[in-house]
Amino acid sequence: MNALVSGYQPFPFLLDRGVGDRVYDTSGKSWFDYYGGHCVALTGHSHPTVVAAISAQASRLLFYSTAGELAIRDQAADALAEFAQGAGVSRVFFVNSGAEANENALKLALKLSGRKRLLSFEGGWHGRTLLALSVTDDPSISAPYENQLADVQRLPFADLEALETVPWSEFAAVIVEPIQSMAGIRTAPAAWFKRVAQLARAHGCFLICDEIQTGMGRLGSPFGAQLMGIQPDFITLAKGLASGVPMGAVLMSDAIGSSLAPGDLGSTFGGGPLACAALLATLQVIADENLVERAAALGARLKQELPGPWVQHVRGEGLLLGLQTSQQAARLRAHLYARGMLSGAAVDPWLLRLMPPLNLSEAAVTAMIEACATLEAA
Repeated sequence: MNALVSGYQPFPFLLDRGVGDRVYDTSGKSWFDYYGGHCVALTGHSHPTVVAAISAQASRLLFYSTAGELAIRDQAADALAEFAQGAGVSRVFFVNSGAEANENALKLALKLSGRKRLLSFEGGWHGRTLLALSVTDDPSISAPYENQLADVQRLPFADLEALETVPWSEFAAVIVEPIQSMAGIRTAPAAWFKRVAQLARAHGCFLICDEIQTGMGRLGSPFGAQLMGIQPDFITLAKGLASGVPMGAVLMSDAIGSSLAPGDLGSTFGGGPLACAALLATLQVIADENLVERAAALGARLKQELPGPWVQHVRGEGLLLGLQTSQQAARLRAHLYARGMLSGAAVDPWLLRLMPPLNLSEAAVTAMIEACATLEAA
């Protein structure tokens, strides 16, 4: 009996290694990775710049908690804040995962506002810790803990009129994803996000942008908040933040960061030197290889060339895309798998998600376009 308790149904092969936008199984077969380890492989697999940074840091100091000050932790925070310049957030607290990032942002909103209620949106997915689970719209994982969850009101996503129907002054925070990935790459117009921000600010309700999947340039902009023209109080990050080394972050406004006292936040492993080295290398690769611009350009090409009789429409921005299909998406997913491409399912059975590395090759883009055209002709 295998001792491992698995959280997901794995691919039907044993992974061995990854290089760039491809992964390889133990027999040597390769796949273009349009799944990206669930939106994590931001700079591709085993990028040499990231590998070198991790190796160098591991030989110098593998770990120390925040009980010890580290120059590399300060450098990582400063570099991330600079990358977020213009988003309204300039202070950084490092954690280990997206759920932990959302949990801390929600806790701070409750503490600083003195309020007890939270506001979220239908289709939102924010994590499995208790506060994050409270604002997640997924009864399959939240129902067993219903009595332990926070007081949350949930509104329809992208519904402008619904925003005017709730008592905003009762909510500590509203949490929203710039694109709802798990729900099926669901988008909303910038005007809707701007109204959310206006109402939150007018009523003293903190605005949390969950950018765990949309951040770090994936949408063709450093963050989705900038794409939507809003400045949230918090931006939460994880997934590709450190190119696969577990890391999360809570970015917050200077006013919030300055108001916190020692002990208000804590994390043993958050901001460890290995993760910080990987983050700095990730930011270097993003800049050196123009990955934000590349995500925008490749996403635009896929959105233009993929639609046809089988792929009816392509949702999303940059390299967080959803293929809306004319038949159930499982058939397209199986077809892509047979042609050496991995992709992601969604709650919507008529939609397939693409979350590849931002340094996706032209060969991978061409292969995807040709594969969808081949299925259309079948």
